[in-house]
Amino acid sequence: MRILGIDPGTAICGWAIVDKERHESLAVDYGAILTPGDLPAAQRLERVYDELLAIIDRYRPEYGAVEKLFFGQNTKTALAVGQARGVVLLALSQRQVSLVEMAPTEVKQTVTGYGRADKHQVQLMVTRLLHLPKVPKPDDVADALAIAMTGLEWVKYREVLRD
Repeated sequence: MRILGIDPGTAICGWAIVDKERHESLAVDYGAILTPGDLPAAQRLERVYDELLAIIDRYRPEYGAVEKLFFGQNTKTALAVGQARGVVLLALSQRQVSLVEMAPTEVKQTVTGYGRADKHQVQLMVTRLLHLPKVPKPDDVADALAIAMTGLEWVKYREVLRD
C-alpha cells in the first residue's frame, strides 16, 4: 500500500511517499514544495498544485493523507493553510486518489503515543520509526511523514472493520 502524506502550506508544502509492507512503514521519498514569497498568492498556489500533480503522477499513491484544518491563534496563517489545503484536495481528487483526513492530535498520538507531543518528539519518532539517517528538514517534511504514517494506520483500521 502506498500513501502520500501532505502538510499543506503556501510557502512550504511538505510531502512524503510512504509504503506499508507487511508490518513496516518505509519512506520511499519526501521533500518540500517551496514557493518564493514575492510571488502573488495565486501563483504560489498554482505552483503547489502543479508540483503535487507531478508527485502523484510519479509515485501513483493509492491514498492521500491530510490533516484536518485546525484554527489556532493566527487567522492569517489559517487562511493561507486553508487555501493550500484546498489545492491539495483538488489535486488528489483530480487524480482520483482516495483521501484520508485526521486531526493533528491524532497524528501525534499515532506517531508518539501522546496527542500533545511537541514537534521535536514527532520528528524524533518519525526518524526512528522510518529508520531515516537524520531528522527530515524542514519541519513540514517530518510532519508530512507523520501524516502519511497515520494515514496508513487509518486505512489499515478501515480495512479491518470491513472484513
